[in-house]
Amino acid sequence: MSMEPSDYVKTLPIGQPIPFDADGIPGWEIFPFEGDLRVKPLEPPVLPEPPRNGDPGGTPCQACAASDAEYIWADEHWRLRTFPESAIPALVMLEPRGHHDMADLPAERAAEQGALFQRVERAIHGLGGIARVHVARFGDGASHLHWWFAGRPEGMLQLRGSCLLIWEDVLPKAEAKAWAETNRRIAAAMAEGGGSALI
Repeated sequence: MSMEPSDYVKTLPIGQPIPFDADGIPGWEIFPFEGDLRVKPLEPPVLPEPPRNGDPGGTPCQACAASDAEYIWADEHWRLRTFPESAIPALVMLEPRGHHDMADLPAERAAEQGALFQRVERAIHGLGGIARVHVARFGDGASHLHWWFAGRPEGMLQLRGSCLLIWEDVLPKAEAKAWAETNRRIAAAMAEGGGSALI
């Protein structure tokens, strides 16, 4: 980890007011908020960065410590988890069993990802009423690789694109029974291609 800010970071307007770009995301029809908004000032960089969950010196890896009972589907090398609740039709996370991030994922596991991505997307589309499945990897909170899969409801054009997970945070959550059934159906669809449904 660097101890000094990069040349890029040195050019940022740390602590200064940042105006909204008139053509930027706050003006897009998919942006969930309106009214008087302002950009937060950038805080000074923190170097070296603190360890993430699962990094040496950080808290123990939560994914490694989790039992299969916390997942909806698993096979020998991968597990699929869900969330206690969601406001969008589907939201799951795919993780390798082994403690790897993208850069050190064994070649065999890396080669499996494409087919698994297709299986997860098909399982979510199989719910019906899904227009798109968004796939994302962030990794700022935990060092254990985890891929997000989020189903955008068909017809809800305002929920398109990069703001879907923000909408997920502000819309009403699904009823517990309906959410459990959604996850059961995703797990069953995944198990049709191998592995085991765990709910």
